[in-house]
Amino acid sequence: MAAVKPLIGINVDYRSARKDSPAFAFLYAGYFDSLIKADAVPIIIPLLEDEDDLTRVLNLLDGVVLCGGADLDPRNDGYMVHPSMRLLDGRREEFDRMLMRLIAERKMPVFGIGSGMQLLNVSQGGTLHLHIPEAMSRALPHLDAIDPAHRHALEVEMGTLMERVYGEGEIRVNSTHHMAVDDVAPGFAATAWCPDGVIESIESTMDDWWVLGTQFHPESDSASALDLRIFEEFIAGITGEVIEMRMVA
Repeated sequence: MAAVKPLIGINVDYRSARKDSPAFAFLYAGYFDSLIKADAVPIIIPLLEDEDDLTRVLNLLDGVVLCGGADLDPRNDGYMVHPSMRLLDGRREEFDRMLMRLIAERKMPVFGIGSGMQLLNVSQGGTLHLHIPEAMSRALPHLDAIDPAHRHALEVEMGTLMERVYGEGEIRVNSTHHMAVDDVAPGFAATAWCPDGVIESIESTMDDWWVLGTQFHPESDSASALDLRIFEEFIAGITGEVIEMRMVA
């Protein structure tokens, strides 16, 4: 008899009603396709308003993926909006912050991607660079409006989950952001960087909470085939299975 596949929730992006269209929620297919390939069952979570309703949903799930999107509103963390920012819809951000709070309270396995990693970090006491070109003047370009498949090198900390995924060798990942993690939250550690010092991955250092965040997008069309291993590690962290190491050529 086949093992029961874990149920993994995914939040959604949202656009409020405009003159030319009604409000709608959406999610790039790469998120649920990657989970399906990693032997999980994805469950899309709508923007619930009642905390009890969301708690009931989380009780059914084995883990959560926090999808990426536009910029978190820094005013929710005591900072001013930067002119370069394109903010998340307020309804989505309010829901995402409630979702993250409930995930943290129950120490539920969670994988944050893009702004999902940034939310993970600030919700647990970390901080963000609001605009990389100003905060880190020598940083490489991390956002190319002309080339959505823009990539840069990745340096990985040995002995981490990210090293299990990528092993040794030259690694390149996609890059579509202008914000980044600054101070890493207590209980977490940076485990991968762009060569310019921009943090590209954080992991939990706590024995009782499986957490991973990537600034790059392993679910996107511009991701490499090896990036799927991140989703496999996430599911293995939930099921307790051991994944055989794969060497990178």
